Amino acid sequence: MLYYPYIDPVAISIPFPFIEKLQIRWYGLTYLIGFVATWWLGHKRLKQFNQPMNANQFDDFLFYGILGVIIGGRLGYTLFYQFSEFINNPLYIFYIWKGGMSFHGGLLGVLLVTGLFSYYHKIPLFAITDFLAPLTPIGLGMGRIGNFINGELWGVPTELPWGMRIPIFCKHFPEQCNGFTSGFFWSEPLHPSQLYEAILEGLVLFILLWWFSKRQRPTMAVSGLFLIVYATIRCVIELVRQPDAHLGYLAYGWVTMGQILSLPMLIGGIILLALAYWQRLYRMR
Repeated sequence: MLYYPYIDPVAISIPFPFIEKLQIRWYGLTYLIGFVATWWLGHKRLKQFNQPMNANQFDDFLFYGILGVIIGGRLGYTLFYQFSEFINNPLYIFYIWKGGMSFHGGLLGVLLVTGLFSYYHKIPLFAITDFLAPLTPIGLGMGRIGNFINGELWGVPTELPWGMRIPIFCKHFPEQCNGFTSGFFWSEPLHPSQLYEAILEGLVLFILLWWFSKRQRPTMAVSGLFLIVYATIRCVIELVRQPDAHLGYLAYGWVTMGQILSLPMLIGGIILLALAYWQRLYRMR
């Protein structure tokens, strides 16, 4: 059994004019590290065979892609996970200080940017997505580390030796603290599901896609593999991850919003991978 090593989510706090303090949070820094790693890996990948864009085009794309991740991630979280809050107060979408980013929303944002970039530069869409897919997992893994530092997205109770107890603060649950609003108590051991995702969606998926894309593959194959493996990992980990409290399980006592949003990814990935290799076989005839 492990105990959660509390980490202050604020990495740096600086006095600043007009506001009490300028706070730089670890969650934001993990995103920054992910974007920098994507830029570095992208330029490394550009030196490989037959890449669809040059270095200047990639730098331009990355700028717009980051906007797609942030705007799409926030829109997706609001519409997929906080829709009732949005209906009651449409300005909620701008309450970024309350947190909340959706991978699936961020993916849609990047796909929109990619489609526009593809049209403007006359580069085949799937040539770009095949190039981008191996660069994505590091950013995903860093985001999950940010979730861990924030102490959010915990798993369900477990008896496994790496189950982690987390502090439950009485000010949020006074009924469990005999009415006291100060102090805390330790939860039962929980799956550290953020770390599972950081390892599987981040490191393992990165190694798999980087290895797979080292050889020339048919167009759409790398994109299809990314969608299949990510969706499978996400659906499996959702089985040991607590659902969002305001949504709960959506069906059968185990189906979550994350699984529902991942299902189209899985189906789309299977279709892309099948089409990629069917086209190769067709050309070989």
